Amino acid sequence: MQTSDPDPHIHVERKVPKADADTRNLVVSMLGRATDAPTVVTTGCGVQVPYAMTSTRPESVTCLACREHAHRECLRFADQIEHLGFMPGAPLTGDQVAEGARRMRELAKRFAG
Repeated sequence: MQTSDPDPHIHVERKVPKADADTRNLVVSMLGRATDAPTVVTTGCGVQVPYAMTSTRPESVTCLACREHAHRECLRFADQIEHLGFMPGAPLTGDQVAEGARRMRELAKRFAG
């Protein structure tokens, strides 16, 4: 019986925006709650790996499919921040919304390489 080699790549969590500490803090400020990090996660490329084999830093992610996934998700999340941030009753100022969207687009650019 042959054992498979462990995956040497560093991946990104499928739910990219939730993985970054700054973004988690933004979500916590909007929703008023936080979640714990899981031990195993599904990645952007669709495999399940230990949480320790993931990174939110684009420079550390070595799985190309995960980098592409993260790029798309960050752009999508930036659009969501802008859309939801300017709704009546939103707890953020216009400047905070613009800054959050700008940071997500910058992160997307870093994942694109």
